[in-house]
Amino acid sequence: MRNTVTLSNGREIPQFGLGVYQVPRGSATEGAVKTALGLGYRHIDTAHIYGNEASVMAGIRAAGVPREEVWITSKLSSYANEYQNPAAMDQMLERLGTDYVDLVLLHEYSPAWKYGWQLLEQALSEGKARSIGVSNFNGKNLSNLMDFATIKPHVLQVERHPYYQQKSLRGYLASYGTVLEDWYPLGHGDRGLLSEPLFAQLGAKYGKSNAQIILRWHIQEGSVVFPSSTNPEHLAQNIDIFGFELADDEMAQIQAMDKNRYLNEYGK
Repeated sequence: MRNTVTLSNGREIPQFGLGVYQVPRGSATEGAVKTALGLGYRHIDTAHIYGNEASVMAGIRAAGVPREEVWITSKLSSYANEYQNPAAMDQMLERLGTDYVDLVLLHEYSPAWKYGWQLLEQALSEGKARSIGVSNFNGKNLSNLMDFATIKPHVLQVERHPYYQQKSLRGYLASYGTVLEDWYPLGHGDRGLLSEPLFAQLGAKYGKSNAQIILRWHIQEGSVVFPSSTNPEHLAQNIDIFGFELADDEMAQIQAMDKNRYLNEYGK
């Protein structure tokens, strides 16, 4: 499996990956990463405040996959007082046990975001990060960033799923070449979303589960997506979405499901 999206700096980011949000550090994260890499995953999304960065690298080593073949995303957090900490990037790399991170994000908006963004631009120039972006920036905060940034964010990570498609945001980012990464791609297990009759109908047609149909929609929308799981069966099912393609009218039917309804306060 080698589906990638090209970022504005020319780097190709694997479009499908594993998220380790709320996965405990240690054997749970290590096992999930090792299993995922064995199934063909090549993108792992972590963060300082998840507390499992070191476990991600332990899982990569256990899988025996060369570091350069795995795209690692992590995030600096204002809650960890990192935006004004000149040593924050070095500390991240030490936790991860690597010389560089493929993508680093500011995890959330903070009044100190300008210092944080300058830190990321510096990390990019020094080769400590190969791409940079933000998570959970929106509205005026996002437009202020775009006006301020010498290097526009390569990625914006936000809540996005068929009930909350952020269509105007997609249009806004297109002019900057910023790629969307969708968290809560399955609506964080929202029962109403997962039990939509349309997904069951399409699943029966293509021999896929409702969740696989939703993940396939994200892929065809051009987003980067990284559902989280520690269950080997679910990990295998999640990545098994590249042998079929939704038709244009089917994509349109899913697009018509938009309710502009976020499921997490950070998503609004």
